[in-house]
Formats: sequence, structure tokens, C-alpha cells
Amino acid sequence: MVQELTPPTTTSIRPELEAFWMPFTANRQFKAKPRMMVAAKDMYYTTEDDRQVLDGTAGLWCVNAGHSRTRIVEAVQKQVATLDFSPTFQMGHPGPFQVADRLAKMLPGDLNHIFFTNSGSEAVDSALKIAIAYHRAKGDGTRQRLIGRERGYHGVGFGGISVGGIGPNRKFYGSLIPGVDHLPHTHNLEHNAFTKGQPQWGAHLADELERIVALHDASNIAAVIVEPVAGSTGVLIPPQGYLQRLRQICDKHGIFVDF
Repeated sequence: MVQELTPPTTTSIRPELEAFWMPFTANRQFKAKPRMMVAAKDMYYTTEDDRQVLDGTAGLWCVNAGHSRTRIVEAVQKQVATLDFSPTFQMGHPGPFQVADRLAKMLPGDLNHIFFTNSGSEAVDSALKIAIAYHRAKGDGTRQRLIGRERGYHGVGFGGISVGGIGPNRKFYGSLIPGVDHLPHTHNLEHNAFTKGQPQWGAHLADELERIVALHDASNIAAVIVEPVAGSTGVLIPPQGYLQRLRQICDKHGIFVDF
């Protein structure tokens, strides 16, 4: 947790930094002593004082191919010069259809429809809405309850925070959306500290979903959402058989599951 120190005097903050309200950042501390990146190439950022900094997290895990890659730059420039934007409400353009078709051919099983979003937070909230709307369209309108997991992170929309289980992300927003329960997390230092690969202990924790189903009845539960590998809470690897057991329980009760 980042704790803000005594606020600096206003004269110590560069005026051009005041307007931008930075997310997940101690703003007063940062703006008193900013860490500014001004360029990036391949695996490295360049700071405003001309230092090279290794980008070990691929931006915010969104530039996995590296920064300023020539082929990507050329493709983006070509597309913007040809068609910078076209709505997808009641009209379209070739790009998303081509990408969706390629993705559908790569994905396993019957994962063959693609709904594009702009961020993980938007993707989670969209997935939760799709799950509830699907059940309603199928005549199961009572299936509205959502199940998340303790310590889970699913973005910063109201839906994602509600099914998420990170206390500091939730505490300022009251009751959030109703009808949400949480599975226990799988992190247990006594049993799976310093585990190499997937821990052998912990698959039984998936059976807590059966308890939640018995409490609320499957007819009221729309979906279960868990991170396959928990990230923001400390990179927690799922126990052997844990995700498979969640899938079995969800299939048994007709509940959507999103990993």
C-alpha cells in the first residue's frame, strides 16, 4: 500500500501536471517528484533525463510485442490514413470482421463469437451483462446472482469491483451491485508456499461453490468469474484440478463460468 506523506507545497509541483488525475497513484507524491517516460523502443522506456528503463511488464501488459515495432507502426499508420474510425452500430467496416474471424479459428471448441471491448474492466462488465441477459433470453430471468472470489481483480467498473475481492478497491463504494457472493481464495502459506508449478493442495476449495449454490439455488445464479491466474493479488497459480472442478460444478448447475 502506498501511503501519502506530508503534502508538498504547491510551488514544488510543476503546474502542467496538476490537471491529470492519475489512477492507482499517490498523486501528490508523484507530482512532487515525477517519473516521466518520454519514449519507448522494443523492451525499453526512455526517461526525461535520458535513462533506459527495462519494461518488464509490457506496459500494463498490453505491448507484448515490444514498443514502436516497425511493422506495427506501419500497420497502424496505414489504417489511420485509410479509415481512422467507423461506427459498428448498424454499420460496419472490414477490420473487426477480419480479426474476429481469425480469432474464432484460433480459439478451441465452440468459442466462435467475438465481442470487442476497449479494456479489461469494460470486458468484465460486458461479460457479466451478457451472462444475465442470456439467461433472461432463455427464459431463466431469475438467474441474476454473480459469484466472484476473494482477492480477485476484475477491473474498476462497478460490476468488476463487485465480483472482485480486493478490499481497498471496494471500500469506498458502498454496497456496489447487489446479489454477489464470493468463493474463498486459494492462497494458503501453510500448504502451498514456494510451490513449483501448480500447487497440489487446494482443489477442494472449488467445492465451496456447491455450498453457495445450495444457499441461493442454481436457478438464481447467472455466472461464476475467477482469474485463471490471479495477478493483482500476488500472482497466485490455481491448484491442480481447481479450475476443472469449478467447470464441472458450473456445468452441473447450468451456470456460466468465466476464467
